[in-house]
Amino acid sequence: MTTGTVVGSGPNGLAAAITLARAGVKTTVLEAGDTVGGGLRSFEGIVPGLIHDHCAAIHPMAVGSPFLATIDLARRGLRWRSAELECVHPLDDGTAGVLRRTVDDTAAELGRDGAAWRALFGRPVENFDRIGPSMLGPLLRVPRHPVALAGFGAPTPLPAAALARAFRTPQARGLWGGVAAHAFRPLHEPMSSAIGKGILTAGHAAGWQVAEGGSGAIASALLAEFEDLGGRVETGVRVTAANVPRTDLTLFDLDPQQVSRVLGGRLPPRVRRAFDRFRRGPGAFKVDFAVQDGVPWTNPDARRAGTVHLGGDFGEVAATERAIAAGRMPERPFVLVGQQYLADPSRSVGDVHPLWSYAHVPNGFSGDATDAIVAQIERFAPGFRERIVGTAVRSTTEMARYNPNFVGGDINTGSKDPLQLVFGPRITVQPYDLGVPGMYICSAATPPGPGAHGMCGLHAATRALDRLGR
Repeated sequence: MTTGTVVGSGPNGLAAAITLARAGVKTTVLEAGDTVGGGLRSFEGIVPGLIHDHCAAIHPMAVGSPFLATIDLARRGLRWRSAELECVHPLDDGTAGVLRRTVDDTAAELGRDGAAWRALFGRPVENFDRIGPSMLGPLLRVPRHPVALAGFGAPTPLPAAALARAFRTPQARGLWGGVAAHAFRPLHEPMSSAIGKGILTAGHAAGWQVAEGGSGAIASALLAEFEDLGGRVETGVRVTAANVPRTDLTLFDLDPQQVSRVLGGRLPPRVRRAFDRFRRGPGAFKVDFAVQDGVPWTNPDARRAGTVHLGGDFGEVAATERAIAAGRMPERPFVLVGQQYLADPSRSVGDVHPLWSYAHVPNGFSGDATDAIVAQIERFAPGFRERIVGTAVRSTTEMARYNPNFVGGDINTGSKDPLQLVFGPRITVQPYDLGVPGMYICSAATPPGPGAHGMCGLHAATRALDRLGR
């Protein structure tokens, strides 16, 4: 019988393991932590019964994932939930850019920028069932629906700042800038539009939804699927150069530098050099809050949104992203706020609600960004400080301790600059290959990148099985 090992149990590791097990490969997952899930873990903290997500929280790229569509998620106990509004980007004058579920409803909200929003997202969302697999796959492939995919991809080489010129109002420009900032890249750089365009297209098609009971429910569903296929998981096992598994197939849900440390001289020199030079992106400094009666946002739409982006107008967002990429901590960092409890009230305890937030900071930032995050929320929600019941803080160092793939707080597992966004950790048309027979990399360092979609794992495992002749 063919044997396989997957090192690491994030969404991509579990997706890879399921794909191997479905092909009849006797598969084991080895996880260094005490529980599976990688970035898909939740915890009860601050107030007993209050449920927080450790990292991944809101999942526009996962709900429409072709891989997750192969699993009966409801049977596995996973239920998606959505808030009344998808995302809101408040401005200092009390107005906001508002992202609604559909393209048409969002366009209507954006007034004179509605036509531009429809032009950017209308046709790609209509074609999402056809172009989704290509969007969530290696870019250097011949797509099955090239004309439809061109409608999505044509603007993506542009800087986000250039695409922002399509909008005339500060509300639409701010909304676009806040989503584009998910790339953790300066918004004037080429291809800084790509991740924002992908998130918005997938989100309009499937929704910015959360997992009922916490993001850990996604990992639990994947684990149940894998174990029903006969797969086995061992936690508390850290793979090093001394204990590399001896199986027919070995897939690593690890960042490239960890793979290089584990395999060392077994890697071809060109691969090892590329992995050792792997470029890191900026970091995330995370603060979870327990908040009495929710956040008193000045803008009423923000009180109904699952996600709130805080960064001021487009120019301010662009300036802060330039600063962190250059290693400078801005006084007012870009902050993402998750109000998952609006979609999933089971996470709250009475009138005390869990609030998820993180600020973009330089990689390895050694300071404390807690006050800066509180100040940004207070800027758009005066009186927020008085409602805080408690906090849980995770610095960039602690983020990497929680998940070793997140070096310096880099939750995207690598810079998503043009080369790494297109090729992955090295310039090749086979981004999952390690150059060692039977061994592959399947982490979010490979295309299509971060998210709970599991597609990096699916593609890597499919490549491994193809090479094996399965």
